[in-house]
Amino acid sequence: MAKVGVVLSGCGVYDGSEIHEAVCTLLALDRAGAEAICMAPDVDQAVVNHLTGEEIPGASRNVLEESARIARGNIRNITDVKAGDLDALIFPGGFGAAKSLCSFATKGTECTANPDVARLVREVVAANKPLAAICIAPALIARILGDDKRAPSLTVGTDPATAEALETMGAQHVNCPVTEFVVDKDNKLVSTPAYMLAGSIKEAAEGIEKTVQAVLDLI
Repeated sequence: MAKVGVVLSGCGVYDGSEIHEAVCTLLALDRAGAEAICMAPDVDQAVVNHLTGEEIPGASRNVLEESARIARGNIRNITDVKAGDLDALIFPGGFGAAKSLCSFATKGTECTANPDVARLVREVVAANKPLAAICIAPALIARILGDDKRAPSLTVGTDPATAEALETMGAQHVNCPVTEFVVDKDNKLVSTPAYMLAGSIKEAAEGIEKTVQAVLDLI
């Protein structure tokens, strides 16, 4: 049974993992007979009111604890996970990927990645194991692998500004419709736009399911 790491970044689109994307990823893995190993960094996050979309001043939650809501408590601290524990790695999107896994949401192309997230990504790629990034998560991968001069091919769909940001960080952006995915065979990377373009959970799910299968095919 393939062991696939799923890196979560909280619980909720505006300040954590996009819940639809995370659940679609976990469901696709389970249907394919793979074991999902959920993980998240043990760091604090700002909190957004999901009714208004506004940040709650002074409020703070823990990314690992919030991610445990999606994982039904079965989750590991990413600090304790090594590439040798996994056959592949997947990053669902949501603003948590751009706020807690890296600082792209606030610093753009000058962002930095969480050290443990960057370590695990580099370990997985160095071990020639597949990795997938969904929605805005390719910005995180562009930051990490672009720094390593790997020029990863990634997609966030068709948004010109975000595509330009990825290329500034050293990636090659490929336009992609919501129900499809992009494969970088040299780096064993798969990416799909999901809610960067999706108008419904059905559209997001189709691209995510194809992405999960592509990852499993690369193992």
